[in-house]
Amino acid sequence: MSTILKVENIRLNEKFDSKYDAIKMAGELLVAGGYVNAHYIEEMVKREDLSTTYIGNDIAIPHGTESAKNDVLDSGISVIQVPEGVDFNGDKARVVFGIAGKNNTHLEILANIAVFCSDMDNVEKLVKAETKEEIMDLLGGI
Repeated sequence: MSTILKVENIRLNEKFDSKYDAIKMAGELLVAGGYVNAHYIEEMVKREDLSTTYIGNDIAIPHGTESAKNDVLDSGISVIQVPEGVDFNGDKARVVFGIAGKNNTHLEILANIAVFCSDMDNVEKLVKAETKEEIMDLLGGI
């Protein structure tokens, strides 16, 4: 398992009043994991304001703007399970991935998540996972 996902970067059964609350938690988990500095969270919010990071299949992948690349300390992801969903501009995200990619690895990370989540069975497994370890096992290839 790559160190881009650590068990401490996963949250289960979260509820949010807004997508911004979800984005901030995703960013805070990245900060706590040592992947980004705190300024990156602001850049994640700015990126969402430019265009939604909802990608379909109940998945959102908030990440920083291009100008935030200096805020990235290491490549990493955070995963937040939101069984009831959180509204991303009219779309409901039930899994929110925060991502940070050092040296342009964010495109590879995005692609790996998108491929995995293109299968709704995989998304349902993430939403229904009862432990952080189940999520770690499911995302082992990312």
